[in-house]
Amino acid sequence: MSTDRIITLHGEQELVQRVGHLFVASREEFLVAAADLMTWSTGVNAAFREGKRPHVVPGLTMRKLYTRRALADPESHKRLLRIAASGIEVRISDGPLAREAIIIDRRTAILAGAPVRGVRTFTVVQTPEVVEGVRSLFRATWETATDLADCTAAPPLLTDQARQILQALAAGHTDETGARLLGLSLRTYRRRVAELMVILGANSRFQAGLLARDLQPDGPH
Repeated sequence: MSTDRIITLHGEQELVQRVGHLFVASREEFLVAAADLMTWSTGVNAAFREGKRPHVVPGLTMRKLYTRRALADPESHKRLLRIAASGIEVRISDGPLAREAIIIDRRTAILAGAPVRGVRTFTVVQTPEVVEGVRSLFRATWETATDLADCTAAPPLLTDQARQILQALAAGHTDETGARLLGLSLRTYRRRVAELMVILGANSRFQAGLLARDLQPDGPH
């Protein structure tokens, strides 16, 4: 594999500076996969403000794929509706995404890493075989996802036990400790964690735990 076709960028500012021009240059496909509206929000919106926005023109396919976390509150749902009204196809996946990515014209894939101390790492790949692999993952998930028009913004209903599990994950407890705190067997605890990750569209246990804060009855909406 040619390493000169793979670069690593740190933070949204460097993402915009180095590859923002590719957004506006897209002519065939502009595909976005994200767990929620925050993943690409800072960097991509900054690029758009600088005029580096892909134009919805004949021949350009623009699709955005999110998990149900993007429907967590009415405002997010309204944002998605505005995106769809602009001519972009939007679908919602019931499960977690294999990768959060942007794919441009089948030539470039931008993969988002998990935040580390608030900073994301972005891997920009232009190796044809890798780009096509990422695109194939996107297409497979897209085919089984639900059109936004058929989705509602109602947040998942969680039991007290589910909230306690999420809080244990957010606190960084091991499975053994979490199971002991909740009085569950280790096997049952792990099964509950796996179920919650699917319900929430979380890509990791820690990410699922962080959602506990937003799902509290008196939390932010």
